[in-house]
Amino acid sequence: MKIKLLFLLLLLGGFFQFKAQTSCNEILNMVKSKGYGTTYYSINSDAIRQVTFYNVQIDYKTYYFAVVKFTSSFNDYIYQVSSNTQYNYSMAYQDSAGKAFWKYIEPHNKNLGCAPNYD
Repeated sequence: MKIKLLFLLLLLGGFFQFKAQTSCNEILNMVKSKGYGTTYYSINSDAIRQVTFYNVQIDYKTYYFAVVKFTSSFNDYIYQVSSNTQYNYSMAYQDSAGKAFWKYIEPHNKNLGCAPNYD
């Protein structure tokens, strides 16, 4: 149990120090395994298929993540976002999931370095 807790603390608690050593898939799998997410589906969007938001607590600190599935690739990409991102996205995604993504989620693309390259 102590080894699991130590690994989890190193993985989450040290995002900023250890992110170069932790792959995006490892972060994505860990976040998905830590609990339930709230998913927003965009069946009519040309860009975004779905976005799932997760809150993960480690040592009384909450980390916020958005897992985005794009229609072009159906791959999941993880973003570490701010605490109000889910609320803002949920208020705007039905008008345009793509615009809501660019306004509320994409600005966080450098936090983990796991976002796709749009160049």
